[in-house]
Amino acid sequence: MDTIAAIATGLTDSGIGIIRLSGPEAITIADRIFTPANRDTRLADLPGYRACFGRIIYDDTVYDEAIALVMRAPKTYTREDVVELNCHGGISVLKKVLELLISLGVRPAEPGEFTKRAFLNGRIDLAQAESVMDLIHAKNDMAIASSLKQLSGALGKTIRHLREKLLYNIAYIESALDDPENYSLDGFDEKLTQLVDKLSISIQSLLHSYDNGRLLTEGIRTVIVGKPNAGKSSVLNFLMGEERAIVTDIEGTTRDTLEETINVDGITLSVVDTAGIRETDNTVEKIGIEKALSSIEEADLILYIVDGTRPLDENDEEIMSKIKGKPSITLLNKNDQQLVVDKLSISEKIDTHFLEISALEHRGYEEFSSLLREMFFSNEVKSNSELMITSARHKALLSEALSSLDRVRESINAGMGEDFYTIDLMAAYASLGKILGEELEDDLVDKIFSEFCMGK
Repeated sequence: MDTIAAIATGLTDSGIGIIRLSGPEAITIADRIFTPANRDTRLADLPGYRACFGRIIYDDTVYDEAIALVMRAPKTYTREDVVELNCHGGISVLKKVLELLISLGVRPAEPGEFTKRAFLNGRIDLAQAESVMDLIHAKNDMAIASSLKQLSGALGKTIRHLREKLLYNIAYIESALDDPENYSLDGFDEKLTQLVDKLSISIQSLLHSYDNGRLLTEGIRTVIVGKPNAGKSSVLNFLMGEERAIVTDIEGTTRDTLEETINVDGITLSVVDTAGIRETDNTVEKIGIEKALSSIEEADLILYIVDGTRPLDENDEEIMSKIKGKPSITLLNKNDQQLVVDKLSISEKIDTHFLEISALEHRGYEEFSSLLREMFFSNEVKSNSELMITSARHKALLSEALSSLDRVRESINAGMGEDFYTIDLMAAYASLGKILGEELEDDLVDKIFSEFCMGK
């Protein structure tokens, strides 16, 4: 395997920038360009996990002062020899050092190639590799905790346990069919049914966690709706803590959807602020309203903004008809003034949670945060003790495994022979294995790692 290198830190001016090398020639090549300040020291002679200060020099040209960290296989991230050159963080400096390494035979790493090598060399399974990317993109504390739990191997441990149970019973059936004198299948149907039921419950539990997992990683898809001048943009600014949306007294100011990611006390909202929904002859405003109605269909949460100082009208009736059946919070805005809206007239139309706020005076933020947690996250998620599925790929494979187990149960109930059981038991075994990266096609592995960032 060749030696690769990449800039492992962000491509922006900073105090420190790291260039990472991995592969059989990583230490040898780094030794050619790195001169320790202590002339009696050579990089190639350093034991693993030792660092030394020096300069990057080649052909009498000084590229930078740096600290070189040497890590020797197999006790590294990739299980290969690894060197990290901690340079000054200027983009030009880092690029010149990387170009020097490439000129000496190092190949530029592809996105995710370091983690891919960790997977291929058996240091981590594919589920752990994917959790690395989840951790990098984590948007809140709960998402970080969930990613760290998967990175520690919790999902892999669970999946391996399920596969071991399947494999044992597959092997037992095959042995009994080949050697019936020593292996009996009497009463085996009942035992297998019990096992299939237990495994199905475990898989269903993981599948059930996907919705929470998706909300943690992607955020709650939230759409702000209301009639013109109800205070939608003011609420968006209130939640963001800054003046992001234009606020005026003129109805119809917001003509298009405005999308933002907001962190509300550790909960991520992917928010779409929409045009005010009302009857209008304005062509541009109509397009904005059509986008607003389309966004409602895909939302996890509707924030229905009502100006509490104005009576409901036909526009409110239209909005409530569109959001009926969707999880919603009705925010009665402007509670710093006298509220005249009748909550009963709203609750008769939609099943919603009510919260009085003042976007202008920033009242109700903590109550809003508490309500979000109550609506979307269980106690287990709050305490970060639950193993959650966050990948659509994992969900699809778990669903495949569950379907295979359902077919095993159907075969048992139909009184079919044991050799039929093994077909679907093996299918379940294979589907679960793909979560960990076993029995997975190379092109799919390449696609998964291509989504990683450079240098990781």
